Amino acid sequence: MLAQQRRQAILERVRKTGGARVADLVRELGVSDMTIRRDLEVLAERGLLHKVHGGATVAGPGSTEEPGFAAKSVRQQAEKEAIARRAARLVRPGTAVALSAGTTTWTIAHHLVDIPELTVITNSIRVADVFHRSPRADRTVVLTGGVRTPSDALVGPVAVAAIRNLHVDTLFLGVHGMSVRAGFTTPNLLEAETNRELVSSAHRLVVPADHTKWDTIGISTIAELSEADIVISDDGLPEEARRELAERAGELIIADDQQGAHRRTDAGETTPQ
Repeated sequence: MLAQQRRQAILERVRKTGGARVADLVRELGVSDMTIRRDLEVLAERGLLHKVHGGATVAGPGSTEEPGFAAKSVRQQAEKEAIARRAARLVRPGTAVALSAGTTTWTIAHHLVDIPELTVITNSIRVADVFHRSPRADRTVVLTGGVRTPSDALVGPVAVAAIRNLHVDTLFLGVHGMSVRAGFTTPNLLEAETNRELVSSAHRLVVPADHTKWDTIGISTIAELSEADIVISDDGLPEEARRELAERAGELIIADDQQGAHRRTDAGETTPQ
């Protein structure tokens, strides 16, 4: 088999299954470990896959790629629902909460509509609409102005000015990705600036992010992992990510889409909440 044919076979395998181990490729293609590693290096340099320890995974999205709200809303629905249920348990009646834009924060909003005496700050048209469709006389909703993004966030100087002098008890921050190197990120520069202002306004920062956000990096950092008081993810989060987040963030909560929620303890055990 020629090198080009072998690399095409590797690429097809990775795209079909989401990833491949070096040892499996050596066995399947009948070549040396060094040959496979060299092939992976070539494919990674071309941006066709992502080289990881012991193998390769599909290439991630570009740092400025920003899918629209409709496209993102159908991804990881069960995981987002589990995360949202657990996140809503952090909100007490009579408090001020902020929700940034995103399909996970939009899902959380649906679980907050029955909590009395809330003040809600958001730069998300979609989140504001959830509360508009379930009105309560004892609720106040503040929607910032700004320029609309593909994810239906309102961003830019108007949004930043609206948020600057506000103070909220809890911020639920939707993110495009999270990693040790880049922290919590977004593919939109103006959204990063607006979200940083939201972070500054909050007494407690909660980041609800499903497992697919790990090691995804947008062009601009919103906050470091250590700035999060709580990260809520799902049970698909890799062990490496759990270790890093448990070490760097204030608390890591793993939401179980079958049983509600579980918390990661310092001893590495999982206990029902």
